[in-house]
Formats: sequence, structure tokens, C-alpha cells
Amino acid sequence: MAKRGLVWFKNDLRLHDNEALFRAQEECDDLIFCFCIEKKDFDKQELGFRRVDVNRFKFMQQAILDLRKRLEAVGGHLVVGEISALETIPMLIEEYDITDIYAEEEYASYEINLANQVVNTLPDINFHFFWGKTLYHKDDIPFEIAKIPLTSKAYRIPVGTHTEPRTAFKTPTNLNGVKKIKTKKIPTYSAYGFTKDEYGNSKPLVEGGETAALERLEYYTFKSELLTGYRWSRNKSDGLDYSSKFSPYLALGCISAREIYSKVKDYEAKIKKNQSTWWLVFELVWRDYFTFKGMRFGNAIFKTKGYKNKNIEWENDPLKFEKWCEGNTGIPFIDAHMRQLNQTGYMSNRGRVNCASYFVHDLRIDWTWGAAYFEAKLIDYDVSSNWMNWHMQAFEIWYTNPVHQSNKYKAQDFIRKWIPELSDRSDIEVLVPWEFDIPAYPTPIEVYKKWSRAINLIQKVAV
Repeated sequence: MAKRGLVWFKNDLRLHDNEALFRAQEECDDLIFCFCIEKKDFDKQELGFRRVDVNRFKFMQQAILDLRKRLEAVGGHLVVGEISALETIPMLIEEYDITDIYAEEEYASYEINLANQVVNTLPDINFHFFWGKTLYHKDDIPFEIAKIPLTSKAYRIPVGTHTEPRTAFKTPTNLNGVKKIKTKKIPTYSAYGFTKDEYGNSKPLVEGGETAALERLEYYTFKSELLTGYRWSRNKSDGLDYSSKFSPYLALGCISAREIYSKVKDYEAKIKKNQSTWWLVFELVWRDYFTFKGMRFGNAIFKTKGYKNKNIEWENDPLKFEKWCEGNTGIPFIDAHMRQLNQTGYMSNRGRVNCASYFVHDLRIDWTWGAAYFEAKLIDYDVSSNWMNWHMQAFEIWYTNPVHQSNKYKAQDFIRKWIPELSDRSDIEVLVPWEFDIPAYPTPIEVYKKWSRAINLIQKVAV
């Protein structure tokens, strides 16, 4: 009997190192390829914003367009569902007599539930799921998911000692695509409630898609050799070259962690092996750790009490929350990063740490509100990384002083760029504007006594 497969792309929008695609091509007589947009993801949530905002939509749209182009170049064709996989996949099954479905395995509840619903809707179809999310395969690490360690060090050392990343799957050069698929336009912004202005003004920091991802990988390694200095530049806040910018591509699976690892190892052999190359691999391992730890604790990582079940008295002032979201807290280092996030869908690691710490420890707002806002905005949104990092800020990490940090990292030009109200102000004024008469910029929600030493150090420079 002929075997016709459907490759269901989700957060694996690439041809390289894609086991679901590789196995489908290997096992089936011919193939159909699809990606399904979930329209409900763009509905307004209880806190007043969409689960997925416009920069994430545009970045995803770019990645889908690139995937379609790359598939067509090797004999495939991409069907894009507009409403839900629950609608599109059964329709394709019926129309094209599909016998088997191939897809990447999910790891978080929202995505697992959707996949399970599709499976349960189609009892006569053979489903094949493959693990492709992490650098180390979940079946290879020396821990059961239920026993993932509580500290990264206790995870990282045994994994590094006993496990090797699997070899990446090759990019197919020819696909057995079904020929009679009709080309349809990819759904536009208006189908998901975005206005023309919202879409036109959205400017994701980097362009989406596997092509751009692989170009970025080559650029950051062999072309520019910026990787050599990554360890010392990664704490900056602005620009494209201070960090790798791989995270948006990892988030949608436009690039795989194994592909990055392989390139870094090649770089170490041919260019330089140093703290920076080690650190980039460390970041991939840390990403794995959050994924597996998130799997261990399940939905507890989305709850206010967290997986540690801690009770904290939150103030949850909606006006303070609104000011934080809009970048109008009156604290320049916070506001510049939040405005950058709102405009580009991206924020540096330094910004995320400071904005989360200020949100939790100064504004005293339920950390899940901040995590949900980041989920809506970040083009590199990753379930585990986002929610586990916020969890750590709420329950585990020490306080970060945004005034001290703005001075330590010499953030004046960054602040001027993102806060036009301060663009013509001096190096002292942009760090502590509340000490001067600047009516165009918001008055701080509060200037805390614990900032006094940092403020005094900044003011001493002016004396």
C-alpha cells in the first residue's frame, strides 16, 4: 500500500537537522508539508494584550515564507493553515488520502494539548513524533525527566561528561512532494486583528527564516570572527554584533542547537578555542537545562507560587504595570529596554535581568504578569527559557540595581537612542533625570533609598 506522509512543521521551521522531515522523506512514497497558524494565539488575554503580538507575528510570517521558498527549491510545497491545526490537518487528510503524519515532539502543556487533540481527532492515522528541541537528545542525558537536578551545575557536569550531541541530519536535496498542491497566499496581518499601522510599524530586530539563520551563523563565526569576543561583549544592550542573536532563530527552530554546536566546534578547530566558544556552548546547555527542568515541573512554572510553592505578597498595581509595559517608569535603564522590546521584539540579556528584577522586587507585581508580557513581545520567545528565567528572578536571584547597572555598563548612548526625551541630555542627566528639570520625561514611580549610593557615584562625576 502506498504511504503518503504529511510533515507538520511547528517550531522547527527548517530543512536542515530536521528528523521529522528526514524520516518522512525516507519512509513515504510522497509528501505534503504544512504549517498551521493558531488564530486564538492572537486574541486579547486577561491582562489586556495578545498572547502573540505583532513583532512575533511578522517574524513568524518571514520564517514561513522562507520555509516555503526553500521547500519549493527541492520539490516540496507548503500549505499554511489560517485557523488551527485542528481544522487544517483533518482537511488535508481527507483531501489527499494521507496515511502518516511526521512532526517534532512537544514539551510544554499548551503545545502538547494541541498535538494530542489532533492525534485524538484522527485515530486512523499513524503519527510519528521526533525529539529535536535540544542540543542533547532527551533520551541520551543521564537523568530521567522526573529527576532533573534542581541546580544547573548538577545537571551540566554529568551531561557534559557522559553525553555527546547527536550528529545533525542533512538537508534534503530533493523531496517527494505531491505535485497537485495549489499555491495560496500566506495569511496577512488583518486576519489576526492587527491594523495596517501596527503591522507597518513593527520592525523585528532580525529577519525570520532558515536562510537568515544560517547566514547569521556563518557571519558571527567564520565571516566576522565575532565569536572570539562573545564572552566579553555579551552584556551590552544595543546593536547586532555584541551577541550571537541566535535565540530568535532557535525559538522558531529556524536553526538547530546541534547545527550551532557543530559550527562552534569547527570554529574552535580552525580559528580559536577560548572562553567565548565555551560560553556559547554553555548557553545552549543552559537552554537544554531549562527545557528539561520545565518538563519536570510542568504547569507549576506558570503559576504565581512557582514550582517551589512560595507565597509572596504582591501589590499588583495596574498603573505601575502599564507604565512598565510602555517604558514610562521614569527609570531610564528600564524604560530604554522596554521601548526597545516594544519596537523590535528583542531585548538583551542585561535588559531582561534588570527589567524583571525591577518588576518583581521594586514594583512588587506578580512575576507571571511580566513573563506573560515578554511572551507576547519577544521574537525569541521560548516557553521554558522565558518562564524559568522569570521564575528565577522571582524566587532565586539576588536584586539587580538598575541605576548602578546603567552606570556600570555606560548605557548613556543606549538610553538616548530609545528615549528621545533624553536624546540631548548629558551623560549624568540621562542616568538620573529626576535630579534635573526635564518635564518631557516621566517622573519616576519611586526613587528607592537603596539606590542612593549608585546615584551619588553618578553625581560625583559631575562635580
